[in-house]
Amino acid sequence: MIELLLILAGAAGWSHYGGDEGGSRYVVAQQVDRGNVGSLAVAWEFHSGDMADKPEAVRHSALEVTPILVRDKLVYCTPFNRIIALDPGRGTKLWEYDAQISLEQNPANQYVCRGVSYWQDAHASGECSARIFMGTNDARLIAVDADTGRACQDFGNAGQVRIDIGMSLLWPGEFQITSSPAVIGDVVIVGSAIGDNARADSPRGTVRAFDARTGAPRWTFDPVATDLPQSWQNGSAAHTGQGNVWSTMSVDPARDLVFLPTSSASPDFFGGRRPGDNRYSDSVVALRGSTGEVVWHFQTVHHDIWDYDLAAQPNLVEVQPEGFAAPVAAVLQPTKTGFVFTLDRETGKPLYPVEERPVPTDAVNGEWLSPTQPFPTKPPPLVPQKITADDAWGLTFLDRGACRKAIASHRSNGLFTPPSLEGTILYPFTAAG
Repeated sequence: MIELLLILAGAAGWSHYGGDEGGSRYVVAQQVDRGNVGSLAVAWEFHSGDMADKPEAVRHSALEVTPILVRDKLVYCTPFNRIIALDPGRGTKLWEYDAQISLEQNPANQYVCRGVSYWQDAHASGECSARIFMGTNDARLIAVDADTGRACQDFGNAGQVRIDIGMSLLWPGEFQITSSPAVIGDVVIVGSAIGDNARADSPRGTVRAFDARTGAPRWTFDPVATDLPQSWQNGSAAHTGQGNVWSTMSVDPARDLVFLPTSSASPDFFGGRRPGDNRYSDSVVALRGSTGEVVWHFQTVHHDIWDYDLAAQPNLVEVQPEGFAAPVAAVLQPTKTGFVFTLDRETGKPLYPVEERPVPTDAVNGEWLSPTQPFPTKPPPLVPQKITADDAWGLTFLDRGACRKAIASHRSNGLFTPPSLEGTILYPFTAAG
């Protein structure tokens, strides 16, 4: 089985998970155009060996990695936290580092490593002046030399920092780091992936920053905001967890800003124990990269009971809305609901109007619901936001009938219909629009 298939184009490289620090996923590919793209052929394949070496564990893994291209090396991580550097022209292995994670754990979000990050020390040369950072499934931050793959002995404990979440796990694998760290200046920042719906008082979704040279802690940010009592009524912030950043962050070094796409608070589908809008969950949060200070925040879902995490990396772009004399630095945030919010990068204010519209408020006993939710007026939703029995599909007439009956027998009032005892169809689904 082919585990990694790559087509490289353009001289600019691909130095970050999303291509660049702002997740543009753009590369100048002047040698590839509409006339010749159909004749592209596979130049090489590389097999990590995970399928042969870990036949049982690999069934509980997912290859979701995006490699980076730095220092004439193509660098990626396998789901089992092996960092591999390849010659990008030939596909031959240059070096490998194995974090040696235990295969006895039961990772809540499978064995996953979506990517690694690169940092260059502007004030040093020699070994480990250029580093590759990786978060692991067993909650460690690893630093290795970008040229040799050897652990950086001056970082943490012989090249690694183990995350202390401040509470016992229900099982090994409840808490992971699955996405690439963010790097801004001399700070490396990690989020976390946490098992959903196992408990209301689950681990906090704390974002942690470390010194890129030494691994010493620099700052932390907890999305469950204990200083906003109206957002977490009845003291609920004290016994609520998550709001974590499991996806990929973006950074703007010129503004010293890091942009966090946060997730829902725990548990996902009932919020009666956490009344309030639950800031900073389900939000784009802009932090000062050097200090962790909150600069601005924008919430995309109030009091989420649908598991509408922000799963997409914030995109840092320039836009010029009608009436603006010049382009504006912006953050585009796609969401699971199919909305795209367009925010001013420096203030977080919407560049296109966002309306607070009434939504259904008939929920199960004990629930707390926000009477309104934010709806951007531009651009239009990327996907339909309601499904009815008339939308049923099936290969045969009998299939369509069964599907139509299933839809009709459940609540399906469109986006933000609350979960119910009789059954609610969540559309768009939690796996995103």
